[in-house]
Amino acid sequence: MNIEDAIKLLKEKGYKATGKRKEILVYFEDADGYRSAKDLIQHLELSYEGISFDTVYRNLYLYNEVGILETTELNGERLFRMNCSRHHHHHFICNDCGKTKEISVCPMDEVHHALANYAIEGHKFEIYGRCPGCQLA
Repeated sequence: MNIEDAIKLLKEKGYKATGKRKEILVYFEDADGYRSAKDLIQHLELSYEGISFDTVYRNLYLYNEVGILETTELNGERLFRMNCSRHHHHHFICNDCGKTKEISVCPMDEVHHALANYAIEGHKFEIYGRCPGCQLA
């Protein structure tokens, strides 16, 4: 998803595309991987001194709810990234820098066979470790 698609989706859902909301979209479009609310707040404070945690969290959860951002949890912290659901895939997530690598492997084919009589409504599959750059550091 790009910024134009995200703004269009916001407007379709009845939300305004304010300056702060656009700045959040720019931040996530430029980010390579998942980022925390704290990372976003530090970025926004450069332009919006004293921005509230409530404003940031409210927008992060709104973006997740409408499908602009996707989330994961790492070390007990919720992380966000621009939704990249062009096709079905999963991610490798670096524990050190947060960068992600798309992977197309999905264990659901085997799971469907093992749970043939069950109605599966969704799944999440992520692999965690250290990226090549962080292994060298």
